[in-house]
Amino acid sequence: RPGLPVRLIAGLLYLKHAYDLSDEAVCERWLENPYWQFFTGEVVFQTRFPCDPSSLTRWRQRLGEAGMEELLAHTINTAHAMKAVDARALSRVIVDTTVQEKAIAHPTDSRLLEVARKKLVRLAKRHGIALRQTYARQGPALSRKAGRDAHARQFKRMRQVLRRQRTLLGRVLRDLQRKL
Repeated sequence: RPGLPVRLIAGLLYLKHAYDLSDEAVCERWLENPYWQFFTGEVVFQTRFPCDPSSLTRWRQRLGEAGMEELLAHTINTAHAMKAVDARALSRVIVDTTVQEKAIAHPTDSRLLEVARKKLVRLAKRHGIALRQTYARQGPALSRKAGRDAHARQFKRMRQVLRRQRTLLGRVLRDLQRKL
């Protein structure tokens, strides 16, 4: 069986990333879109899949990250040589992230207290200071409990848990201060 043309694979990978599609979806869209077929080097409208979707996965693994970057560099150089893009447009990239979701964890009191406790314990361990108790099991459990209570809208119970977390943090802090 002959190998797949590089132009076909490079075009499919480019279209996959440009339209944020899965391997299966890019093959299905290629089948119904004559512009995509022409972009990947076909001159006659095709009615069969260009390749098995798993072939795209294998090509991507074979190319690796460096190969994909080289492919992108060749695309940019070709666009520059054809005068489709001028050098000024390539000097600065403007990314509009207004629509992208941000994976930011909101700083809840419980999480902040737990992070502070962990950092104090790590600091003590790094400097060879033995603490009486680190609350390694109780701290994360209380953090989870506070989250559950907040979700269940049991704010009185949640405040009790936060008070307990502040107590544990204070104990670790005072223990560390005593030993310094």
